[in-house]
Formats: sequence, C-alpha cells, structure tokens
Amino acid sequence: MQKINYQKQLDKIIYKLGDKVPSLLLHSCCAPCSSYCVEYLSQYFNITIFYYNPNIYPETEYEKRKTEQKRLISEMKTKYPVKMLDCDFESDKFYEMAKGMENCREGGERCFNCYRLRLRKTAVEAKENNFDYFTTTLTISPLKNARKINEIGNELSEQYGVAWLPSDFKKREGYKRSIELSKAFNLYRQNYCGCVFSQSNKE
Repeated sequence: MQKINYQKQLDKIIYKLGDKVPSLLLHSCCAPCSSYCVEYLSQYFNITIFYYNPNIYPETEYEKRKTEQKRLISEMKTKYPVKMLDCDFESDKFYEMAKGMENCREGGERCFNCYRLRLRKTAVEAKENNFDYFTTTLTISPLKNARKINEIGNELSEQYGVAWLPSDFKKREGYKRSIELSKAFNLYRQNYCGCVFSQSNKE
C-alpha cells in the first residue's frame, strides 16, 4: 500500500486558503494532544474544540481532562480566537461499541471503532453547525494509526458532506512540541489513552 503524506496534503489546503479563514471543528482527546494542534492550526482557521470522548474511564478522569482542555484554551494566545464545544459524556455509547472486542489488542479494531465513534459525532456536529472543516488531534500520538484515522475521516466526509482536514500532527516534531507546550502550561498528562482497557494494560 502506498504511503500517504498527510502533512503535505494539509500544506496544500493551507496554501490555497489565501486570505480566507475557514471554520474548523477540531475533535480533541485532551489538552496535551491539542496544544500543538491549536498552536499550529489557529494561524489559519477559526477553531472550535469539540471535546467528545465517551471512551474515557473513570468519569473523574474525563472531567479532569476536560477541565485542563478549558484551561489551555483560556491561557493560550492564538492569532484567531479558539472556542470550545462541550457535549454529554455518553459512556454507554462506547461500551455498546466495544462489546465483544474487550480483549482486542491495544491499537487494533476496538481502537479503530473508537476513532470512528468520536469522528462520526464530530462530523455530525460539523454538518449541523455549518463548519467548513472537521478533524481530530488523535494523529499527534505516535501510538495512533494516522492512516486509519484519515481513512475514517475521509469516509465520514463523503457521508456527511463536510470537508475533512487531513493530518499527521506528529510530523515536523509536532509530538515533541506538544510535550514542550504541556510543560509550559503545566498540563496534566495522563499515562494511558483513556478507556478502561487501555488503563488495565498499564497496570
């Protein structure tokens, strides 16, 4: 399978924007992962952070990450203002999706379906609120499959009629920059992806 350079695809889209500043619904899993993405993309887009993560366990962890996300947005200086769109926790949606896949390896089919669950909600929200683009911070992680995430994003783009913004945010030392920003803003960095299955793998 031919390797796709999603960063180059993003570069081309940004170059063609010219003086336009489109609206972007950016799904975020947590403040540390969003830090570089926001710093980078807010130079070109009007960003609304979409915090939809029904996979996170326990709920106290979910709330802790959400609080840090809000704090980062309030403290980070950006060229264009960044807003946040919160939503219901909906943990039942995650467990319904994960049924029968509890023992899947980390980074396998259960995770792919989790990407799809969160990205579908983002696409629907983007469609209903007339955003120009939607995307996710998930590709910044070295542990996440950027190819699969972008494939899902493109499928949902066709289904819902909202442009997908391709990405591989770990490129150009994006992940390294996210660590630097996390330290600069003293952000809480979790040691597991988020769900009860990824937590148990750390124990």
